[in-house]
Amino acid sequence: MTLETWIAFVILETVLCFTPGPAVLYVVSTALGRGSRAALGGALGIVACNTFYFLLSALGVAAVILASQRLFTALEWLGAGYLVWLGLRMLWARPAVDDRDAAGPRPQSSALAALLRGFSVQAANPKAIAFFVALLPQFIDASVGIGGQVLVLAVTSVLIELGVLSFYTWVALRAGAIAGKRWTATLERVAGVFLIAAGARLALGRSP
Repeated sequence: MTLETWIAFVILETVLCFTPGPAVLYVVSTALGRGSRAALGGALGIVACNTFYFLLSALGVAAVILASQRLFTALEWLGAGYLVWLGLRMLWARPAVDDRDAAGPRPQSSALAALLRGFSVQAANPKAIAFFVALLPQFIDASVGIGGQVLVLAVTSVLIELGVLSFYTWVALRAGAIAGKRWTATLERVAGVFLIAAGARLALGRSP
């Protein structure tokens, strides 16, 4: 893999990460409702799932999943249902105590729960598997060691995704501070609506 190929991957990955999707919506809503530590936990969960997808792609397991029409369709339906359920929870749940005001072990518990949920949100979009399977071969030189190239791309992707999600977290926290608690709850519910829409789109746009 040449330097030019790596730079092209960095540019593409950055653009794709900045494009709002379920992962971004989840991190933003978590930042608004539960504070910075929980949002960071959610971001770490998302990049952990991306790392898992890289591993599946490197092992060829993702290609097997894509080859199974019924399995992939079932994963799409499950993922769509989870996103809708998560969006409904954001619509009806009361905002949690911000981790900046909480005391004791509550922030750590909230961060761990957000990490697991962030992993689930990213895993709920099985089309991410197709994305990694389609993307990786475009930037890998098959004539040299593939494992090292996959590792470089995986680390690069994780750092970019984490940086972008951290930026979105900062923006959400700033917006929440300016808007106040009343509008923060409204913004979180708006994010819930978009998550429901993302789940509906995943279901309606499933493979025939």
